[in-house]
Amino acid sequence: MAANRPLVMGVLNVTPDSFSDGGLYQDVDAAVAHGLRMRDEGADIIDVGGEATNPWAQGVPASEELARVLTVVERLAAAGVTVSIDTVKAEVARAAVAAGARIVNDVAGGRFDPQMVSAITELTTRGDVTYILGHLRGRSLAEVFADEGLPAWRDVAADLATRLAAFPAEVHAHVWIDPGIGFHKGGDPERGLERIRHAGDIAAAVGRPIVIGASRKRFLRRLLEADQPGREHDTLALDVATVAACLGAVNAGANVVRVHNVALLRAALAVYTKL
Repeated sequence: MAANRPLVMGVLNVTPDSFSDGGLYQDVDAAVAHGLRMRDEGADIIDVGGEATNPWAQGVPASEELARVLTVVERLAAAGVTVSIDTVKAEVARAAVAAGARIVNDVAGGRFDPQMVSAITELTTRGDVTYILGHLRGRSLAEVFADEGLPAWRDVAADLATRLAAFPAEVHAHVWIDPGIGFHKGGDPERGLERIRHAGDIAAAVGRPIVIGASRKRFLRRLLEADQPGREHDTLALDVATVAACLGAVNAGANVVRVHNVALLRAALAVYTKL
């Protein structure tokens, strides 16, 4: 049976310290060019992020985050790109939507900024804006990564449902969910794989479409290291592993997959969705 093709979200980090591509696209022209290239390679959405969220990253004030992302968002949106803003700050979300973003991707699900619920309520009721509600436990990245707990997928679904209930009912139709692969679940391969295997189950339990962001995450590197101990695995190997994870997620019911290497995934989906 042929699989439905999910939406593909391309990752565009305009940061110095993102775990995979930090520093590559800090220049506005380079960032816009890369975003347009991913669009041309088949990305349905370009996810622009101005603050890294890995265990080693340093948080930045909203003013610095806005300085990094706003011109990039404006130029991509003006070129007809569907832009997502990857932020945990309500102030950045509002400004990015005003600049042309149509999606707010909040890995914290509103937990880091108490103003996010009201901001998303305003943005979704005033216009066609989608909110990606991410899963993590903690009120800051320091708390998240200090407690590398390993909740089972049913607990993740329950947490997401509880967090969704914090938003007014009229917002719910505008929400996608993200089980937060990599956040506080560490690099444990089985927990990462479990969220992929049960992507459709999590979506069904919460009643909303699901986004899977496994691209180049720690659990994939650990799987590669376990398969070939002592071998150095480069970015291409991680991207191939990412494609495998994404195809598994699509098979399990994922609606959106978020990746760094758009061309590689789209090539795989071109065949996979016809099988």
